[in-house]
Parts: sequence; structure tokens; C-alpha cells
Amino acid sequence: MEHKNKEVQMWSISRLSMPAKRYRPRRRFKTRRKVARSVIMGVTVLLKEKNELRLRIIGESHTALQVLRERLNNHKSVDYANYFPGHPELDDPEFYIRTTSKAGVEKVLNEIIDGVASEFENASL
Repeated sequence: MEHKNKEVQMWSISRLSMPAKRYRPRRRFKTRRKVARSVIMGVTVLLKEKNELRLRIIGESHTALQVLRERLNNHKSVDYANYFPGHPELDDPEFYIRTTSKAGVEKVLNEIIDGVASEFENASL
């Protein structure tokens, strides 16, 4: 694979060929930093009714969806919550939520997301 910019390629080759004593990588972080407060996720609403919501979450894997599913299923107002991953290479996962007749699905989802976000608010690297 050729680089368009030959200077970058030459610099990286000369940097890697330096003796180990002379080359010390810089520290990535000088101090402990907080994790970002919010993460932007692409979400497409596939179905929205009074007590049902079906979302396609773009570019997400099992990690965040498993936490969200577990918290939603433990909530007293949620009747059913699950996600369907589809094909790992081709499909983005879909998330389905059904609440009881008294609770609005958007309100419950926002409540759960705020709770998860507040738990990770003080996390640091």
C-alpha cells in the first residue's frame, strides 16, 4: 500500500528504525481524564406506538445493548425489552421495547438511559 504523501511514509519508516534507546514514545495522557459525558449514537425509529418502540441502533454492538436490555427488563413498567443483532457484518441491531399500558415508552427509555449515564459519569481513564 503506497501513501500519497511520501514524506509521511519516510518519517514513519525512519521513526521505526531508530534504536530503542533513542526512541521513547510520549505519554498519551499527562493527567487522569474523565470519560466523555455523552456518546452520540445513530438511532433510527422503525416503529413508534403508544406502548411500543422499535429502534435500529447504528454501529453498536452487544455491549451497550445488553446493559440497556437488562435495565429495561428489570423496570416495573416494562413488559418486554430485547434486541436482535442480525448478521454481524451486514445488519445493525434492532431494539424492541413494550411497556405496560400506563407507562409511556419514551419516558421509561429516557429514565433508564439517564440512570446508566449517571453511573458512568465519574468514570476515568
